[in-house]
Amino acid sequence: MDVIDRGNGPALVLIPGLQGRWEYLRPTVDALAQSFRVLTFSLASDDLDGYARRIAALMSGADVERAVICGVSFGGLIAIRFAALYPTRCDALILASTPKPRLRLRQRHQIYLRAPWLFGPIFLAETPFRLSPEVCAAIPDAKARRRFSLRSLRTALAAPVSLTHMAARARMIATEDVTPDCARITAPTLVVTGERHLDHVVPVEGSSEYLRLIANARSVVLERTGHLGSITRPDAFAAIVQAFTEGHRHAAA
Repeated sequence: MDVIDRGNGPALVLIPGLQGRWEYLRPTVDALAQSFRVLTFSLASDDLDGYARRIAALMSGADVERAVICGVSFGGLIAIRFAALYPTRCDALILASTPKPRLRLRQRHQIYLRAPWLFGPIFLAETPFRLSPEVCAAIPDAKARRRFSLRSLRTALAAPVSLTHMAARARMIATEDVTPDCARITAPTLVVTGERHLDHVVPVEGSSEYLRLIANARSVVLERTGHLGSITRPDAFAAIVQAFTEGHRHAAA
């Protein structure tokens, strides 16, 4: 597994979402690296237990015993499993727009999963239209939005996704129940969501269920964002993560 290691400071493991490639979180990595030593990677084909073991091996290989574990979207499910299996290695847990346990997929997405090689391109083609309202809210300046769109296009060309692997992860979202894992989490937990009317990917109400499932979990809304807040407003996202982890460390001291 290729590991991206950026920045200095407390260790933070950043887990990418459904597309699986860390490159799509490059703005997030750059922003977090101002305050943290960020370790990230691209997802291979595996189950949640396997992903958790990979993260443990990644940390050991980087000589990191404990780290903040930050999962974005689907990556949040992996982060939950890791925090449950390796509680002594999880310094804090950040869940950004994470699907609720056993999220019921929309009917058309269930159809896509039956033949990802055929329907996957349709899913990818419709994504910009579904995300357009939140991108406009997060980046009101038209020139800045064009730059964001061009960077996103370059990333898509340079780091193509696997439709088959994306479909396998989507099935996990619909079938894996991390509720028992939540009961085992002891790390301070922050649930980050966008605004309810802007997240057209994962319902904010579902992400907020983790406030009930994880003891003493806290929440924050990244304003003017929906599902993509960590990359459309990366500096604001990094500031939220830094404030939470610093507050936790000061309280522990």
